[in-house]
Amino acid sequence: MAIVATMRILLQPAFILHRRPYRNTSLLVEALTWEHGRVGLVARGVRTSRSRLKGLLQPFIPLLLSWSGKGELLNLTAVEEAEKAIPIPPTRLFSGFYINELLLRLLQRHDPHAGLFKPYQQVLKALSTAANEEAALRVFEKQLLKEIGYGLVLDSEVLTGAPIVANGVYRYILDRGPVAAEQAGPGIMISGKSLLALRHEVIQDPLVLRETKRLTRKAIELHLQGRPLKTRAVVIASQRRRQAV
Repeated sequence: MAIVATMRILLQPAFILHRRPYRNTSLLVEALTWEHGRVGLVARGVRTSRSRLKGLLQPFIPLLLSWSGKGELLNLTAVEEAEKAIPIPPTRLFSGFYINELLLRLLQRHDPHAGLFKPYQQVLKALSTAANEEAALRVFEKQLLKEIGYGLVLDSEVLTGAPIVANGVYRYILDRGPVAAEQAGPGIMISGKSLLALRHEVIQDPLVLRETKRLTRKAIELHLQGRPLKTRAVVIASQRRRQAV
């Protein structure tokens, strides 16, 4: 029988993705960490009135976490605040929770994704300060797809290898890439301008924003394998209520 060694990690940069009550006084925490990817942690006793840690174990706060144990769920042993919480405006909080839910759905526990930690920090800061919320989300969705092994082809046609041109029109076939839209067929219609804008992560034009959103969302839905996102459902329900008033 193989022996699973006990893991002891000290002061790993991390963000809390999700938390929920566990037993009487504890929390189950899902965190995105710098070197270890997504980890599940048991934060014991943090829901008591004397614990100072409950207030730190919140989304959007840069933290340093320590943990130990073996298996899927590990024991949180220490929490430090690395920086002040990133001040995301109330109107953009759902975008932050949407990003967190994507990571929970698309990342496996203990699968390292060091290349994703910095983009995650950047998108949170963009939600806090940038003028264009939608552009920041599209760039992060693209980076996330690349990190989990499903990167979008944005520089050339998959059938001919011809470079994408800004004034061209393409059909993007999910899990393959763009082909020239000279004839009808499957795929997501998108302009070359939008493909190149997403490639260079400069997304400003309203048409480009609409087209890149349709592309990245469809690509993500493919890899969610039919599992709906709760944050998206809440936003859609809220929009319908406003329209009904």
